[in-house]
Amino acid sequence: MTEVRDYPLDRVRNFGVIAHIDAGKTTVTERILFYTGVSHKIGEVHEGEAVMDWMEQERERGITITSAATTCFWIPTEKKGDKEHSYRFNIIDTPGHVDFTAEVERSLKVLDGGVVVFDGVAGVQPQSETVWRQADKYHVPRICFINKLDRIGADYDKAFQTIRDRLSPNAVRMQIPIGIEDNLSGVVDLLTMRAHYFEGEMGSVIREDDIPADLVEKATEYRAELIEKAADVDDGIAEKFLAGEEIPVADLKQAVRTGTIANTVFPVFAGSALKNNGVQLVLDAVVDYLPAPIDIPPVQGTHPKDPDVTIERPASDEEPFSSLVFKLQIDPFVGQLAFFRVYSGMLKAGSYVHNTRTGDKERIGRIVRLHANEREEVGVVYAGEIAAAVGLKDAKTSDTLCDEKEPVELEKIVFPEPVIQLRIEPKTKSDQEKMGIALTRLSAEDPTFRVHTDAETGETIIAGMGELHLEVIVDRMKREFNVEAGVGQPQVAYRETIRKEADIEEKYVRQTGGRGQYGHVKMKIAPLPEMTEEEVAALPKNVKHDATFMFTNSIKGGVIPQEYIPAVEKGVRESMDRGVYAGYPMVNVAVDLYDGSYHEVDSSEIAFKVAAAQAFREGIKQADPILLEPIMDMEVTVPEETMGDVSGDLSSRRGQMEGAEDQGNLKVLKVKIPLATIFGYTTSLRSLTNGRGTSTMEFSHYAEVPKNIADEVIASRSGGGGKSA
Repeated sequence: MTEVRDYPLDRVRNFGVIAHIDAGKTTVTERILFYTGVSHKIGEVHEGEAVMDWMEQERERGITITSAATTCFWIPTEKKGDKEHSYRFNIIDTPGHVDFTAEVERSLKVLDGGVVVFDGVAGVQPQSETVWRQADKYHVPRICFINKLDRIGADYDKAFQTIRDRLSPNAVRMQIPIGIEDNLSGVVDLLTMRAHYFEGEMGSVIREDDIPADLVEKATEYRAELIEKAADVDDGIAEKFLAGEEIPVADLKQAVRTGTIANTVFPVFAGSALKNNGVQLVLDAVVDYLPAPIDIPPVQGTHPKDPDVTIERPASDEEPFSSLVFKLQIDPFVGQLAFFRVYSGMLKAGSYVHNTRTGDKERIGRIVRLHANEREEVGVVYAGEIAAAVGLKDAKTSDTLCDEKEPVELEKIVFPEPVIQLRIEPKTKSDQEKMGIALTRLSAEDPTFRVHTDAETGETIIAGMGELHLEVIVDRMKREFNVEAGVGQPQVAYRETIRKEADIEEKYVRQTGGRGQYGHVKMKIAPLPEMTEEEVAALPKNVKHDATFMFTNSIKGGVIPQEYIPAVEKGVRESMDRGVYAGYPMVNVAVDLYDGSYHEVDSSEIAFKVAAAQAFREGIKQADPILLEPIMDMEVTVPEETMGDVSGDLSSRRGQMEGAEDQGNLKVLKVKIPLATIFGYTTSLRSLTNGRGTSTMEFSHYAEVPKNIADEVIASRSGGGGKSA
């Protein structure tokens, strides 16, 4: 091999910084860039100068919208100055706002570990739970950092307890803070039982000292908890612990590392990124506890031509090349960038890769490593690295790029469905053409942003995860593509389903002289039963199941030839795009094709497709169709004295109160509420609380719309699907 990797795989860490909005993720990342020497000036979010928040929209709003990738290098503090112990960090700073949850989803899919940041005052917040569940889904090892312990009302023990109660009982303290709020001055390391103080410019000088006398008892108690947790992982530690022997720090570290990688231990650290307190020790923890690419199981895929054949690709430069495209981004200088994670093998600039979705091969023109929005060109990338390719014409998010001779298809990233939509129209004729290009590019970048044309009105409809999501999209169209567009009022992405079963028969027969058309189907339609992943995996081969639809082929004895079955399924699937009740897409329907007949000459795919579509639509009318609406999980933080007014207002919006918690002198109300009732809610909340109330929400589930409101929705649909009898 002519090229040489600059960092061995065991000294590479791919991790993301993830958290609820406003927990301080980007501030943590800015400190990481400073301490690793990437940036020589700290950019603050509140001053609109954070390096990783490089989009204009991010700087104006003070939030992260798009996940930014960067590469940096770290020498653990105890080895300072020894380049032999330097580690390569590939970091992704992810958004915290629920509207941009797809950015978190796609980042977690390709990362090996996560640093989860929590607010020292609020502890676990709604989006903290969401990102934790996303990380659980992808089995991503995590370390936790309780940030903002310098804030008024900060409480490390309380915040730690919320992690244990709401996220995992396997959280374990690795540190405790010295002082709190204005008096925060350092942290106690429970492994070494030493105090660490952060002094000098930006806290870059770490001074070790004895533990303050008033913390010795507490530190001893929590260290015993830490040893117990390590003993659960390592029997040798358990034996020494029971025998009362001293346990070497290196053994404890190894046990915590093993438990962290297995997702049975979640180490928790303390500090304040803004006050430059504790971040370097979190970087040490990334080295000590988060996995290198070789510490995690080989990535699993299937053969593109035979999904039943499982293929493993260990993280090794010697293996055939395989990678997953997890993000597309339009760069004004170089065009489209395709971000990819290399799982195995190596890739040189100028070589060809095989795209398993298209079956084509494409040339990789240039490969760049990213630092936020700045690029560094590289000649080759290796297993375990994250980079971006310039010049791929037909790449999409979730595409597998691999070696043509050894093809493999890696698991796709599954994104949530949009819950809100807007009408959008160009201001002028010249904007019309540009708008089409802009929307196509933006929907390619963001899989949760959808565009379609209303078949009846001809209007362009854009759909996304929330009001802010669509507001940012429209803003980007204006700034990046110079498109002026007007938008309508937000609309809810309603869905339709059924409550009963129906048995339906339909014949489609046409004789027009010469060859005719003949298709005859009998099918049962029923509500889709709730099933676990294991139950879905165990379904027989004649059943196709996705998240909202199940199709069973129960045809026996060839009464309908096998080649017409896909046409029947296609006819049903296309009919689900527009329900018969109010014209909204249908979900949660199971169809069982059990009988029918065919004609030797006149039967065709189109005849069976039409027969199936007609049968399905007729069956839906008999199966008691209903309208569903998105229900949101909402947390509203308000001063205690306004709690009555706010909860009354939420009830009038059909909100179901689920409880209230104290947070200092504030109350946190938890409520399930229909999305339709809370457009523009922030303005109402401000007026009810004199500007002191805040709210966050995320999608929970779809639920039936009350009959009187469903009637109003249907009446407002000019020429909608029409109400069935």
